[in-house]
Amino acid sequence: MTEAADARVYTLDLKLDLHDQELFPIREVARLTGVNPVTLRAWERRYGLIQPTRTESGHRLYSQADVEEVRSILGWIERGVAVSKVSKILATAKISKAQAMPVQNDAVLGEWGEWQLQIRQAAESFDERRLEQLYGQVFSSYPMHVVFQDIFMPVWRGLAQHQEVFGQTSQWLFLDSFLRARTLQRLQLGTAPAEQQVLLAAMPGQCRELELWVAGLMLGSFDTGVRILPMGQPLEELSLVCSKVRPSALVLFSNHSPALDLPRRLTRLSLTLDCPLLMAGEISDLAQDALRGSAVACLGSEGRSMQRRLQQFLAGHLDS
Repeated sequence: MTEAADARVYTLDLKLDLHDQELFPIREVARLTGVNPVTLRAWERRYGLIQPTRTESGHRLYSQADVEEVRSILGWIERGVAVSKVSKILATAKISKAQAMPVQNDAVLGEWGEWQLQIRQAAESFDERRLEQLYGQVFSSYPMHVVFQDIFMPVWRGLAQHQEVFGQTSQWLFLDSFLRARTLQRLQLGTAPAEQQVLLAAMPGQCRELELWVAGLMLGSFDTGVRILPMGQPLEELSLVCSKVRPSALVLFSNHSPALDLPRRLTRLSLTLDCPLLMAGEISDLAQDALRGSAVACLGSEGRSMQRRLQQFLAGHLDS
């Protein structure tokens, strides 16, 4: 079938559906994500990844949520996770998020997609004034963990994953610079003395600065201050830092797939510390089974649940 004929079929079959939500044919998803249609079909058939709806004539149709899931799959693959294992990771992440957040209806998810589209358009136009306006509007409408985790960061990750496309490196740098400036401002506003102080450090080479700063925002609370160590902090010198700062806990952050020797390295590190050691970010979801029974606690990767688990851990540690 020619592209023109395919477009006519798509339009006819979806005339009613488009009143409810925007749906994309497979060729448009390929354009938006850089994943070719053959690969998208293989992910669906072989691994159960991405389950698009079908028209009566059998054409695959993808929602905005499906597009974001394709980008999430790409992100895991780029971190070294085999595609055959991604399905389990995504399922675990969805369960964790569902437990941490109230059920979101399609209207709310659609709102987030609309905000993401407007942010992407502002980045494509390098329009800082518009981006600032959107930032203010989103913050006035949603709690902080939704603003970053569900609205701004998916756009940031989408641009980061496709920097080989002409113009997207510049767009990503533009959005990254904007978000780092706003995130740093919020971190500085939250540096008032708190009852407990936690150190947050990145696993070397396993996240970008903005991801670490956003994690710091998610973990902090009125009772718990978060001090973020600079990027490049050597793991072997963390015992020295902790002996001087004397934090309530040390949190290591990573969004990469864990190495096979991670449990051994973390156990060895924990023996050199005078405070508890915890993991946060997507690595803690992946390494949770391997670390079960060890001295290292996992906080997960979802913003609200990370903060809650940290507070529960610190409360339990003080009581013990």
